[in-house]
Amino acid sequence: MGRVQKWVQFLPLYLMMLPGLAYLFINNYIPMAGIVVAFKKYNVNDGIFRSPWNGFENFEYLFSTSDAAIIIRNTLLYNVAFIIINMVIGVTLAIFITDVTNKGLQKLYQSSILLPYLISIVVVSYIVFALLSHENGMLNNSLLPLFGKEPVQWYLEEGPWPVILIVTNCWKGVGYGTLIYIAGIAGIDKAFYEAAELDGASKWQQITRITLPCLIPSIVTLLILHIGKIFYSDFGLFYQVPQNSGAIYNVTNTIDTYVYRALMAAGGIGRSAAAGIIQSVVGFVLVMVSNLVVRRISSENAIF
Repeated sequence: MGRVQKWVQFLPLYLMMLPGLAYLFINNYIPMAGIVVAFKKYNVNDGIFRSPWNGFENFEYLFSTSDAAIIIRNTLLYNVAFIIINMVIGVTLAIFITDVTNKGLQKLYQSSILLPYLISIVVVSYIVFALLSHENGMLNNSLLPLFGKEPVQWYLEEGPWPVILIVTNCWKGVGYGTLIYIAGIAGIDKAFYEAAELDGASKWQQITRITLPCLIPSIVTLLILHIGKIFYSDFGLFYQVPQNSGAIYNVTNTIDTYVYRALMAAGGIGRSAAAGIIQSVVGFVLVMVSNLVVRRISSENAIF
């Protein structure tokens, strides 16, 4: 088949791809011209291109602050915890759900775990507030008195917040990854399980010898994608859920929230653009390195 005939054969697919490419170009590539703001002392009157250049001053701002170590530590450690915990719980839930034989219940479980992912983080923050409010929260008014504990001012105590944020992120986000793992399990050839049952393999042996090895490509793909965003943080989770409480900044302040607060105080658009460039460059490098490591270990599981 000639090259022209191949183009004609796949022409309907190319036409279907055009709206997606147009959306990607308009929303992801045209705004990249704004990167120049990161190297300028932006002011509204002169606009982006007539504002004076200031070299790398906007980049120095992020690392010269006394809070740099804290916000970088929080961003990295929370993301590592999110990746590990969400992956373990997501794979576990996917195995349990696919093992349910009743199709109606299986659909119900899938919808139930995906529902939190679709809820706005603002609504999630109010759900957390309903649990943790010092005066009217369910924990202080119902649960703690049962154990003879005094009410806790949750929004003034640093200690519990790493757990609260990890649990909230897991509850909200684990459903999305679980559905991907369920799709991966659905693609496993049933003949493997039938052969294993004939050989007398237990359920645990089927999981460890068939399900998990077949899920490795999906796990590696999601892992690399998450590593690429390890220098980003979920702004809504770290800003809305703790109610922007200054008393717990030490455990809730991340790069995104720090830049936002700096912008609200000083209006430094250039600093925000510089932070975005740093996050993108670090993410790109991490994706390339992690993919290279995966390719060295097992080339068929690498993304590219």
